[in-house]
Amino acid sequence: QARLVESGGGSVQAGGSLRLSCAASGRSFASYGMGWFRQAPGKEREKVASITWTGDRIDYADSVKGRFTISRDNANTMTLQMNSLKPEDTAVYYCAAGFLRGEYMYWGQGTQVVVSS
Repeated sequence: QARLVESGGGSVQAGGSLRLSCAASGRSFASYGMGWFRQAPGKEREKVASITWTGDRIDYADSVKGRFTISRDNANTMTLQMNSLKPEDTAVYYCAAGFLRGEYMYWGQGTQVVVSS
């Protein structure tokens, strides 16, 4: 069974940086897209960024463009570099993998990010 584990969350002051990592195990995600999502209290989950297997297509939510960078080290690891963090970036961040027919097949448990003003 595939498993995704996020790490790197924490608390930081506005303007600071955090680097999230996602490690997948149990199967290879070569040829599949991966992505980062987040969910703030009282809000719906939203996509933050996504990346294809080859990295030839990367998408960002408008709210994070120019501040966040998604990258993929290999088939089963992915990172999200978050700079210039804002209080509105506070959320639980989820890693997703295995993008197929419009949805992700696997999800991590999430890692909390808190940005204080």
